[in-house]
Amino acid sequence: MNSETPILHRALAIGVTTAIVGLLWLYTSQSSSYLVVDMGEMLTRFREIWFFERFTSDFVPSIERLAMGYALAVVFGVAFGLGLGMLPAFRALLMPLVSFLRAIPPVAMLPPAIIILGIGNTMRVFIIAFICVWPIVLNTADGVAELDRTMLSTARAYGLSRWERLRLIVLPATMPRIFAGMRTSLTFALLLMIISELVAGTSGIGAFLISAQQRFQIPDMWAAIILLGLLGIVLNYLFTLMERRVIHWHIRSGGK
Repeated sequence: MNSETPILHRALAIGVTTAIVGLLWLYTSQSSSYLVVDMGEMLTRFREIWFFERFTSDFVPSIERLAMGYALAVVFGVAFGLGLGMLPAFRALLMPLVSFLRAIPPVAMLPPAIIILGIGNTMRVFIIAFICVWPIVLNTADGVAELDRTMLSTARAYGLSRWERLRLIVLPATMPRIFAGMRTSLTFALLLMIISELVAGTSGIGAFLISAQQRFQIPDMWAAIILLGLLGIVLNYLFTLMERRVIHWHIRSGGK
């Protein structure tokens, strides 16, 4: 019975999703409002725009900015978080600053970022990295702080160097917390990519979305929204695959 439950849940999810899409298709095909576009036309514009017209000019630049900003946040966040977790004096000195920077609303950082860095790719990458780094920093630091000190003392007693303790004990034990922070930051990365392009963008999915809205190109606007929803699903799926591969031992043991 237990083995059949996931299959039933999946079948139910597919059935409900199909029914909702069918109802939306029926509604949009009969609606007379200019804001409601026939779903067939919407999907046609989606294919034309994101597979041909705007693939290199808008889709690719957005993905590049998201990937660069997120990668910078992961690298710096893990390194900084390990430092906070392993060095108590470092943590006591910098945690007030970290708490302050983390509390700043993401949108509030856009005006100073635009003034300092302009409206180019550097600003957009920076704003993604700056906002996404803090969940990774805090989760990493908390993961290190929660480690069993007896285990670390035993490792030192056996003569393991600081690098060996970091590589063989600290990083593997902290990895589930790191991935938790990375998952949260991935959501922020997609959000900040769109916001930065909406506010100060000449290219990208967000810039295309706001341009379509301002020109009342309703099918194009909905095509951009559909792309963003699919992009969120794909990114979450890829992240889950990577997570299951890297920390498979944690997931199999019931950690997730």
